[in-house]
Amino acid sequence: MNRNVMITCALTGAGDTVGRSEHVPVTPEQIAESGIAAARAGATIVHIHVRDPETGVGSRDVALYREVVERIRASDVDVIINTTAGMGGDLVLDPTDPTTFLEGTDLVRGVDRLPHVEELLPDICTLDCGSLNFGEGSLVYVSTPDMLREGAKKIQELGVRCEMEIFDTGHLWFARTLVEEGLIDAPAMYQLCMGIPYGAPADPMTLMSMVQQLPEDAVWASFALGPMQMPWVAQSVLLGGHVRVGLEDNLYLAKGVKATNAQLVERARTIVESMGAKVATPDEGREILQLKARS
Repeated sequence: MNRNVMITCALTGAGDTVGRSEHVPVTPEQIAESGIAAARAGATIVHIHVRDPETGVGSRDVALYREVVERIRASDVDVIINTTAGMGGDLVLDPTDPTTFLEGTDLVRGVDRLPHVEELLPDICTLDCGSLNFGEGSLVYVSTPDMLREGAKKIQELGVRCEMEIFDTGHLWFARTLVEEGLIDAPAMYQLCMGIPYGAPADPMTLMSMVQQLPEDAVWASFALGPMQMPWVAQSVLLGGHVRVGLEDNLYLAKGVKATNAQLVERARTIVESMGAKVATPDEGREILQLKARS
């Protein structure tokens, strides 16, 4: 069991959730304010996507990231900043003509998913460690070994901690390969992403199997979607990991009760503390992850 638990709050994601809850932040100001509130509620880390303020659709616009990160850094809260670097991997195929790419495709090379990381130098950024049939239909998330090695090397050169996103067992195999090849600096950080169709299911035995495949010195967390989000907090802590909650992965506190990010962090904190563990402060998180102290 983990006795000093980092809570990550994934603030907004890029999914089609804006119309499903008024609490999903869209504008840079809203995302930053939601991150600040999550930090005040006890989040050790905030995980940041940005959205087009007009449409609510996920975006790779560096200016939007800049505003969110600068607002959080200028606030009176201390929190570790983790930006996604997963945008730019969406490939929507025409099922009748797979050589035709449909609306919704946003596909760029690995390093072209990193301009905001290069400019803003967050504490952490993500690296999605493999391709995946992403839900129903014809959306494929594309992240090839060549793209991943190129991206990991760039992140390493920038001095940013890489959080490897693991959506299936093969992704974990490749993540370990990146570590063995020296493209991921110690301590290697793994996020086990459970319940995303069609990756690893949100099943306790699957999580246990994946945890058993991690290196002994790994720093890891896991999360699951929807109603499994809070049970997964307990699952992760019991198996020795850290946790992630937030509106990217779940919109509700209970059936029919919509949540804010701060409320989800508060609920996760209650679970962690009820288990006899404590929530890591940002400074303790920096020590765990061997990050530079906040300037």
